[in-house]
Amino acid sequence: MSASALSAQVGGMGSDLTGIERVVTPGKLDTTHGPILYLEDITVSFDGFKALNALTLTIDQGELHCIIGPNGAGKTTMMDVITGKTRPDFGTAFFGQTIDLTKLNEPQIAQAGIGRKFQKPTVFEELTVHENLGLALKTDKSVWASLRFKMTGEQQQKIDETLELIRLQSDAHRRAGALSHGQKQWLEIGMLLMQEPKLLLLDEPAAGMTDEETARSGELFLSLAGRYSLIVVEHDMEFIRQISSKVTVLHEGSVLAAGTLDQVQADDRVIEVYLGR
Repeated sequence: MSASALSAQVGGMGSDLTGIERVVTPGKLDTTHGPILYLEDITVSFDGFKALNALTLTIDQGELHCIIGPNGAGKTTMMDVITGKTRPDFGTAFFGQTIDLTKLNEPQIAQAGIGRKFQKPTVFEELTVHENLGLALKTDKSVWASLRFKMTGEQQQKIDETLELIRLQSDAHRRAGALSHGQKQWLEIGMLLMQEPKLLLLDEPAAGMTDEETARSGELFLSLAGRYSLIVVEHDMEFIRQISSKVTVLHEGSVLAAGTLDQVQADDRVIEVYLGR
């Protein structure tokens, strides 16, 4: 595909997926004295309904943290606040010690190092796997720069390393639309990784996967933990058990319980409002 065609594709690419619009990075991420994400008393109301009610949550650097809860618990609104899609009515949201998320827009937050993956995979189906990853490279995406773009050896190496990480080396030149559902999910995660994020938000990544794909996704997430911080919103308890030792339960916009999966599953409040008896 030509550079001009790739540029046209980029023009329709939402900042929610990769955040590749040209914006000035809003300060340098500093996690030397605390967590990578800090939410305190975050409150969001819609027509009088409190989607988030004084929500407080911290995520440490390199942590893989699962968020569970019933429908309407505030999970999606929480991610909307973190990524700048929704402004809180009240509260504090910091990325590291220096980046105030409440003062930034969505592209700026993506540029700062927060990537978000929605439940339904969004890839460019007419492009190959390799082209999708190349399109997501963290580069100048203006038309003129795209016309002059020539991939460097370092950039090609990054694509090769990402292909190996997401286990799509043998599918590099396959059209993305021909991939299975699970493979599309992995490709989209790979596209996020091309943006060099520090924090990844993943919304029900195991939904619709086969048992084998779910297991491989768990292996992928465990390999990412430590190098990246991950917040995973999920309902599949066995998948959560595979990937995470830290689980937070949301209910009515607040933290209901937190701990290991065994701890929250044994909590009577969690059983009552979410798990059932």
